[in-house]
Amino acid sequence: MVALRSYVNGDWHVPSDEGVPLHDAVTGDEVARVSSAGIDMASVLEHGRSKGGPALAELTFHQRAALLKALASHLREHREELYALSARTGATLADSKFDIDGGIGVLFSYSSKGRRELPNDTVYVDGSVEALGKGGTFVGQHVCTPLRGVAVQINAFNFPVWGPLEKFAPAFLAGVPTLIKPATQTAYLTHRLVELMVESDLLPEGSLQLVCGSVGDLFDHLTDQDLVSFTGSAATGQRLRAHPVVAANSVRFNVEADSLNCSVLGPDAVPGTDEFKLFVKQLVTEMTVKAGQKCTAIRRALVPEHLLDDVVEAARERLARVVVGNPASEQVTMGALASLEQREEVRRSLKALLEAGTLVHGDPERVEVVDADAERGAFLPPLLVRCADPELPQPHEVEAFGPVSTIMPYRDADHAVELARRGKGSLAGSVVTADAEFARKVVLGAASRHGRMLVLNSRNAKESTGHGSPLPMLVHGGPGRAGGGEEMGGIRGVLHHMQRTAVQADPDTLTAVTGQWVTGSQRNTADQHPFTKYLEDLRIGDSVVAGPRKVTLEDVQHFAEFTGDTFYAHTDEEAARANPFFEGKVAHGYLVVSFAAGLFVHPDPGPVLANYGLENLRFLTPTYPGDEITVTMTAKQITPRVNAEHGEVRWDVDVTNQNGDSVAKYDVLTLVAKRPEEQK
Repeated sequence: MVALRSYVNGDWHVPSDEGVPLHDAVTGDEVARVSSAGIDMASVLEHGRSKGGPALAELTFHQRAALLKALASHLREHREELYALSARTGATLADSKFDIDGGIGVLFSYSSKGRRELPNDTVYVDGSVEALGKGGTFVGQHVCTPLRGVAVQINAFNFPVWGPLEKFAPAFLAGVPTLIKPATQTAYLTHRLVELMVESDLLPEGSLQLVCGSVGDLFDHLTDQDLVSFTGSAATGQRLRAHPVVAANSVRFNVEADSLNCSVLGPDAVPGTDEFKLFVKQLVTEMTVKAGQKCTAIRRALVPEHLLDDVVEAARERLARVVVGNPASEQVTMGALASLEQREEVRRSLKALLEAGTLVHGDPERVEVVDADAERGAFLPPLLVRCADPELPQPHEVEAFGPVSTIMPYRDADHAVELARRGKGSLAGSVVTADAEFARKVVLGAASRHGRMLVLNSRNAKESTGHGSPLPMLVHGGPGRAGGGEEMGGIRGVLHHMQRTAVQADPDTLTAVTGQWVTGSQRNTADQHPFTKYLEDLRIGDSVVAGPRKVTLEDVQHFAEFTGDTFYAHTDEEAARANPFFEGKVAHGYLVVSFAAGLFVHPDPGPVLANYGLENLRFLTPTYPGDEITVTMTAKQITPRVNAEHGEVRWDVDVTNQNGDSVAKYDVLTLVAKRPEEQK
């Protein structure tokens, strides 16, 4: 059996020794061998920094997003192959889809968010411009640029596809190359995933590397520009985080570790209610998907004390229908654990849990399996523990990483919160209730020790992704024993791989640095109206000044009658004067915005295709009948769309009165055509 190759320094590396054997979780047969012998870890990191980083830096966020979409489409074409290999890890087809389709979905999600929420540029502007001086000549703003290192990811065995992809996507979008180190037990599946990614020929050289086997002395060569994302046991995470090089260089270190997640059943969810059924169904699902080998699985089921026996009985009834065995068999609903070693680890943890409770379903030493050998395969039945005394420490301290959950009672909402918090840091918690006030009390009470909280009831059950499903647009991580880290979280996950820097400068220089027009910097008010320019011809600072236009009392009255907006400040002089903000009747703010549009819009057909939005609108000074308004419109940000015949332009709009006071400020968003092919 040949050891798995690693992909480093732009080529496939064959280990210099025979490696450690890996076994099929179902049959016990040897699947592959794994070793990192012969790899120069310092050169691997340097290759990522010197080749991958610069190659990604040449691409804009939108270009990287487009590559993620193309990569996701490529992997989707090979799902069946990945499903088949995933079965050897003990996963059912449903488990495999959770892992493989979920990972591919993360790529699609980050591609979409990158194109919608990030500029078609290489720098991300974070927040508004800050005035640092009274005269407007000294301003500041935060910018984010990619770290010039490597995002090292060390993954767990339970999600060999989703785990690497959920870390890779935000790093790649940020412009940081990735080094994947898969868990040994399931490295053969991650290995094939990376082979497919490399074969796609979509990724810049050095932006993706793979080390199968030990990390060796990799940590000795980390710099302040590198990042580490670790998923695994808390003990290993603490050991790696304490590495002297990590500490000395302040290496960004994200950990997702042990987690005694809980699910709380609301007092309103009595037998027969939809919420009671949802709770039991979710509990059994979390125990059996991936054979309970999920960092987000429900380990503690907290139920009202008067419902304890009802929940136990309902859960036992549902668990009795679970069929354990070879995932290739259609009747099997729960496969094997990842390895025989993992099975023994779960058995040891269960013994500790049984010091505080009794086993009410399953036998860890005996399991009936379909189409498999119960001893050669890493099989266990679902194991449900009943703990009558929730104050005992074991259920809140011991995690059996398999198909194991403990049911325990609580007295009231405060007690439920107290028990939920005893996990000392969890990735996910859920509350199953139709009582919004109970949900509020538990969610807010437990939130500081949870990375994510799901409220499940009959109103959202059809769309809910469930307790154990992290979503790429939300953070995945948790405080305390869960590691104290966060992964994904939409653009938050991207910014984790970037350095936020405060830039202090004059407006013109800040505009040049950020690529976005800043108030106080130069405007280009050439004769040509900017609305007559194609996207390629527009420049930051292109501007038009239009007006003035006088606002009359008749305008205000007509607008009130025409729109139905007869708010007293526009129609009643005496009442308007009594208002502390006005000196008499005022023009509608939306009348001012409408008149401003009439002033700056160019009437003829041209490159501007549509106005698709207006943001950050503020009315700063009242406009009274008799006032004259002038509008200044300036191209603030230009965003070409990849593979589209148009782009987006954000315009700064400042409406002023005859005294030069701003009466309204806002951004107008337009779609602008690129130059036709025949005119290029």
